[in-house]
Amino acid sequence: MERIGGYWKPIILFNLLTGTKRYNELKKSIPAITEKVLIQHLKQLEADGLVIRKSKPVVPPYVTYELSKPGKALRPILYAMAEWTVKNSGKQSRQFKKQMADFPGE
Repeated sequence: MERIGGYWKPIILFNLLTGTKRYNELKKSIPAITEKVLIQHLKQLEADGLVIRKSKPVVPPYVTYELSKPGKALRPILYAMAEWTVKNSGKQSRQFKKQMADFPGE
């Protein structure tokens, strides 16, 4: 639970379920998160073995993030959490509804 606990980690993992994303794509998909917190949590998720960070030595830096095998194993848990959120909260943002519609199947 320590590895995915907190407010932002499940949201970051949920956004990575659709595939590899660059830092900016993640930032745009989670507009409420600050840069500091996003960077901090991505580093923690990488250290915990749930996220793989790949960087190419070019200018500007080209860094991508994707779920590792253990990270992908969290798919059913993250989906259940997302479903619960939809059922038990009032107004949902358009972006969240789109993310649920785009949620990758099994």
